[in-house]
Amino acid sequence: MYAIVDIAGQQFKVENGNELFVHRLEGEPGAKVEFDKVMLTADAAKIKIGEPFLTTKVSATIIEHMRGDKVLVFKKNKRKGYRKLNGHRQDLTKIKIENIK
Repeated sequence: MYAIVDIAGQQFKVENGNELFVHRLEGEPGAKVEFDKVMLTADAAKIKIGEPFLTTKVSATIIEHMRGDKVLVFKKNKRKGYRKLNGHRQDLTKIKIENIK
């Protein structure tokens, strides 16, 4: 069984036991979180589509908070002497999907 869930503004396809990296969530490592914006659930026989959401809930556990890899943004104009370099690291949370109910 899998579900399409809206987590922190992004849509993810989740199954039991999956580990995901999502935008930073509130809570300490080991805390339980529940997501109620489930858009679709599917098992072997049937598919349920929400209008816009279903009453199904997905529960997960926060494993750790971390920062993603550095992304470098480099801007340059040819023959003008303009160069600018910016870096960015996204704050992430690693979660493990426990149950789709």
